Parts: sequence; C-alpha cells; structure tokens
Amino acid sequence: MTARSAFLDERVQEYIVEATVDEHPVLARLRAETAPMPGAGMQIGADQGRFMQFLAQTIGARRYVEVGVFTGYSSLAMALALPADGKILACDINESYTAIARRYWREAGVEAKIDLRVGPAVQTLDEALRSEPESYDLAFIDADKESVDAYYERCLGLLRTGGIIMIDNVLWSGRVADPSENDEDTTALRAINAKASHDSRVDAVLLSIGDGLLLARKR
Repeated sequence: MTARSAFLDERVQEYIVEATVDEHPVLARLRAETAPMPGAGMQIGADQGRFMQFLAQTIGARRYVEVGVFTGYSSLAMALALPADGKILACDINESYTAIARRYWREAGVEAKIDLRVGPAVQTLDEALRSEPESYDLAFIDADKESVDAYYERCLGLLRTGGIIMIDNVLWSGRVADPSENDEDTTALRAINAKASHDSRVDAVLLSIGDGLLLARKR
C-alpha cells in the first residue's frame, strides 16, 4: 500500500489497511496499476475508499455524483457499495485516465451503474441540476481545487435533504494551516472549510483521513 496521509505514521496506515480493509481484488489491481503513473497522488487510499463505502451503506445511498474520476478508484469503490439499482454520475475532463477507469468498471461488472460525462464538470452539474435537482444521496468532490466552491454549490443543489458532500484534500498536506501559504489552491480549500463550517444549509465535520476529508450533510 502507498501511504496516503501526511499526518499519520506510514506503519500505522499500513496496519489500518491490513487489519481492517478487505479490498476488492479489482480495486487492488487498479490501485497497483495507478501507483507508478504520473499524478498517482490523486488516487485515494484504500482506507478512504472503504470509509466512503461504509458511509454510502450507512445512509442507504442509491445515487452518487463524483467530480474528478482520475483512473476510477473512488467511483469503482462506490459502485461496488451501491445496490444493484444504484447510479453514479461521474464527471471528468481526461479521456486517457477515464479509459483506464472504464476498463476496471467493466472487469468488476459495475459499468452499467456509471454514467461518465467527459467535459467541464460545472457544465455537467448544471445540466443535472436542471433535470434532477435534490435527487442524489452522496457526492464526492476531488477535482481542481480552485473550482471547489462552484462544485460544492452545485452538488448541494443535487443532494436530497440528509445527503452528504465529501470534499477531498481539504488539509492539503497541512498547507491550509500555514498562514504563509496563499496560492490559489490553498486559498480555495481554506475558504471551503470555513464556508462549510458556517453554512446554515449543512452540518459539517472535517476528518484527517487521507489528505483531509470534509463532510457536509444537507439539512
């Protein structure tokens, strides 16, 4: 396993996965294929994938929206966790990475659950908002950080009451806590953490799993 958290000793991370994560073999193969690729750090860890599956199962999720697919680990994990009639709206702009995702979705037998839209995510989410507002149970945002607020607002509109938004990388390897770090990505992540914590439309909590995972439950 590749360590995915900058805040937890690698041996402890290894222990968590080995002791508590029963990773599906197709997920394990996808993780192994992605690991040596450029940009492999965009892939979530096995422990985070299992947590997201657990959350989906806990709230009885059937419909899930994902912003930022990469090679498909998180969408595959969620497709495996959703019931047989579950549906995923997956948004990404990269054809080559998502071609890998499609291959593993087919191998796992979940491709029919996933509607992949390749193009600007804001446009895809706006289209979904016009046709199916407040009809999703769960959303995961793991794409370009400077657009995180735009994704948050649209996903909030797509969620039913009680639905949950998950936003990845919100600790940004600790840079959000460093006042000297003021690049565009860090500033955007710092802002979404503050916004969600004071947003009267949601209840929010920030977890230190992976690179930081912000959960916002729609009231």
